[in-house]
Amino acid sequence: MGQAELLIAGLLVAVAGLSALARYVSIPYPIVLVIAGALFGLIPGVPEVKLNPDVVLVVFLPPLLYSAAFFANFSDLRSNLRSLSLSSIGLVLFTMTIVALVAHAVIDGMSWAAAFALGAIVSPTDPLAGGSIMRRLGLPRRIVSAVEGEGLFNDATALVAYRVAVAAAVGATFSLADASLKFLLSAAGGIAVGLAMGWVLAQVRARIADVQVNITISLLSGYAAFIPAQALGVSGVLAAVTTGIYMGFRGPSIIAPRTRLQGFFVWDILDFLLNAALFVLIGLQLRTVLDRLGGYSAGTLAGYAAAVCAVVIATRFIWLFTTPYIIRALDRRPSQRARRVGAALRVVIAWSGMRGAVSLAAALALPLNTHAGEPFPQRDLIIFLTFNVIFVTLVLQGLTLPALIHKLRVSDGGDGEMEEIKARLYATKAALQRIDELAEEDWTRDDTIDRLRRGYEYRKRRFAARAGKIEDDGYEDRSLAYQQIVISVLAAEREALVRLRNEGEISNEVMHRLLRDFDLEESRLEI
Repeated sequence: MGQAELLIAGLLVAVAGLSALARYVSIPYPIVLVIAGALFGLIPGVPEVKLNPDVVLVVFLPPLLYSAAFFANFSDLRSNLRSLSLSSIGLVLFTMTIVALVAHAVIDGMSWAAAFALGAIVSPTDPLAGGSIMRRLGLPRRIVSAVEGEGLFNDATALVAYRVAVAAAVGATFSLADASLKFLLSAAGGIAVGLAMGWVLAQVRARIADVQVNITISLLSGYAAFIPAQALGVSGVLAAVTTGIYMGFRGPSIIAPRTRLQGFFVWDILDFLLNAALFVLIGLQLRTVLDRLGGYSAGTLAGYAAAVCAVVIATRFIWLFTTPYIIRALDRRPSQRARRVGAALRVVIAWSGMRGAVSLAAALALPLNTHAGEPFPQRDLIIFLTFNVIFVTLVLQGLTLPALIHKLRVSDGGDGEMEEIKARLYATKAALQRIDELAEEDWTRDDTIDRLRRGYEYRKRRFAARAGKIEDDGYEDRSLAYQQIVISVLAAEREALVRLRNEGEISNEVMHRLLRDFDLEESRLEI
């Protein structure tokens, strides 16, 4: 068995086994996978695994960005546009600058260009780990959206700044005006490509009835935006994110229910597999990184890593505890006051600034040589420091974030549940209105209309009681009992189908088709 086969087999075993372990010990799976990958890579005899940065930036990144943007809360992103812009641009540049200042002062022989390259590499946050922990612990949706939105958009700023810093490090000329213009053109071009591709994809998917083809197009949508944008020299990150947001907004009105249902499950598995494999690969890079640093003592490396990690974490706190007060002093409109976030929530947001795959890919993509033929200044050290920032922010902050949330007693106060109840009540009223309209049609039967109306009337009273609009007259207890009866009846139907299949009375294909119908019916229940 070759190295490729061993790597694939190892990844499959690691993703399945370690993810199950993470769920068992109640630790977010990215943390477990990174730690396990690092430990596994240090085992003597294990083949060295080199992560090609193009694999991350071209293979992994587009679908992950598209998926995250598709399911992002568009209304939250729009209402928090100012703070999102500040964090995605201002915080990235601020972090890059402070890291560069400290790295140049602390690390012997590090040039300004190399220091700014390091700062650009470690400045973007990862939207996965922090957002998943915050959502699981019931934080306000607006805060989760802010952290995830920042992770979606700040990659574009960081990658543009990274290219400028690397160009300066290899000997190219640098102009602040030219760099600013490149950033604006890259961002505007990426958004334009994303909107254009989103419109094309929406037109195509609205006209395709085949479920498999439609879902396949959705799986390729991130690449369809990312690759043309990169070819045009604009931001592929913003293109993929913009396409995802556009399709997330248009999708519910143009995608058929069956396609949407199957696509949701396909994306759920694909998103998990891509993220899990990526975090294992990140952990496996530790051995490769350490092997290239023989010229430094362990104490020196530890000091450099501690300094950079501390600066990365501290700058986020400084930004989040200064810019809000500046905004408050300049903008005292009632709408601005309504968007204010308390100190406890800002601490949680600051502690959620975990770094991930984009930072490592950018570090690995550093050129080997300058234009003069000299080795890129301290390239191996930059990669080592980047890995440490990723590892420390993922493991240290990821493991302590739940305790911090509980300590600060931060929660959404049940707002998310109440929002869902309101939506269900609104949808039920719309259903009753449509039933009344259908009752006037000649082709409908009175007994069918009455049966439908009774079910929806009960549902409306139940949700109204949960929303506090009417007194609860035991609606929840009766609904729970009914749903338990339905589950029991569906289980009997499944057993009957399996028995018929085993006896050869029906085919396996027919059994699975009916089982899917029963599973869909059970998925509509709330227990």
